Amino acid sequence: MTFNSWEFLIFYPVVLLLWFTLPKVCRRPMLLVASYFFYMCYQAELVFLIFGTTLISWGASFLIEKTQNRKVRRAALATTLVVCLGVLFFYKYFNFFTGTVCGLISLFGGTAEPIVLDLMLPVGISFYTFQTLSYVIDVYRGDIHTEKNFFWYALYVSFFPQLVAGPIERPENLLPQLKEDHRWNNDDAVKGAKHMLLGFFKKVVVADTISVYVDAVYNQPSGATGLGVLLATVLFAVQIYCDFSGYTDIAIGCARIMGIRLMKNFDHPYTATSIREFWARWHISLSTWFRDYLYIPLGGSRCKKWRHMMNLFIVFLVSGLWHGANLTYVVWGAIHGVYQIVGALTRPARDRLLSRVGLSDTSRGVRIFRRAVTFLLVSFAWIFFRAGSIADAGVLTAALFTGWGTAPAAVFSGMGLTLLRALTVVVSVLLLWLLDRLLTHGDEADGSALYVRRGGYVYLVWVIAFAWALLLSKGLESTFIYFQF
Repeated sequence: MTFNSWEFLIFYPVVLLLWFTLPKVCRRPMLLVASYFFYMCYQAELVFLIFGTTLISWGASFLIEKTQNRKVRRAALATTLVVCLGVLFFYKYFNFFTGTVCGLISLFGGTAEPIVLDLMLPVGISFYTFQTLSYVIDVYRGDIHTEKNFFWYALYVSFFPQLVAGPIERPENLLPQLKEDHRWNNDDAVKGAKHMLLGFFKKVVVADTISVYVDAVYNQPSGATGLGVLLATVLFAVQIYCDFSGYTDIAIGCARIMGIRLMKNFDHPYTATSIREFWARWHISLSTWFRDYLYIPLGGSRCKKWRHMMNLFIVFLVSGLWHGANLTYVVWGAIHGVYQIVGALTRPARDRLLSRVGLSDTSRGVRIFRRAVTFLLVSFAWIFFRAGSIADAGVLTAALFTGWGTAPAAVFSGMGLTLLRALTVVVSVLLLWLLDRLLTHGDEADGSALYVRRGGYVYLVWVIAFAWALLLSKGLESTFIYFQF
């Protein structure tokens, strides 16, 4: 039962009705049952994993807070890390690990057959594992007190809007909100509904439409051309943003209508003027998780320069591996790690150069140039993220730099991108841009822009967007990209 399914369009209103009509004492068990039901609609046979992870992390947090013995506290934390990460490793990385080890053995002249297990990847395991670990680590650090009521904690882990693909919430934000006595609020309902509509538009209208043209190139890399790879990669940059941020918008909207505010997960990442800023705007809940629980414990930037660079590289390497059990994701993470290192090392020289020519970071031309360069660098890395294998990524990269002998008309024809379809994509993206602006500035309500002051025009745009969505939609159900992570 995905957000973009008919089942969810029945499930959510029922939950919403019960949430606001049941007595407060009944809401918690109702929402917990609903969240587990939501998960079991994906994989009922693996529900024991999320329950086991919840039980172990909750019990460990109790032991950590109750005892003053440092060895016991460390042992409880270490046990939780080993068990939770061990389950994640087994289901997500076991086959990848054994295959990689056997590949290395054969590379040095040995022979080994990889152990391949027929494992089903549990939906959302990377997300709820990190959410439970942040809770236990925060209790260990003394940042929060343990939640004494198991059912509240279980609801924190399994809250259905953000269960399978984030945002990765923190206990200090989500737990207190779940305990509040929420009542229907018109402002929350309107803003939540707008977030949901924006998310559906991103996914159903933009991402799903673009995916056809991206697949035409990436699923057949041997026939790729330079223009085809360039166009497909730029389109994939739009697709993955709309797919993932679309899910997040729907999740935030669902929770907002219920009176619960989830953390912001995207902040217009393609407007970033540096790779560092891009990661401050992209998948914010994951970026801040790695910052707080990996980067800073490794030493962060408060260490020697070489160690700082190593810390950056390790974080992005792990981030790549978090996304999937494939070398393509590892290379993608490594590329971003290199970007960060080069950016950090060259920043003083770049600042001096700007100063010498009489420019600054705030100069309009400089910002436009930096945005363009950042987008191109991010898009190049997306090649490895989207490619089916390292070999495919190599073929596509080679085509990008050498395969420019094919006429544009032939490239468009091979992608199935006719003039009408291209115009459809352009109109969809422009409508998305306008909807996003309306939502952002509408929430601010500062009256500084025409489209905020003219309320009638705002609703007209939403109606046009809705009609456009109905026109282009081929049906609701299609999988979100980040469900595989």
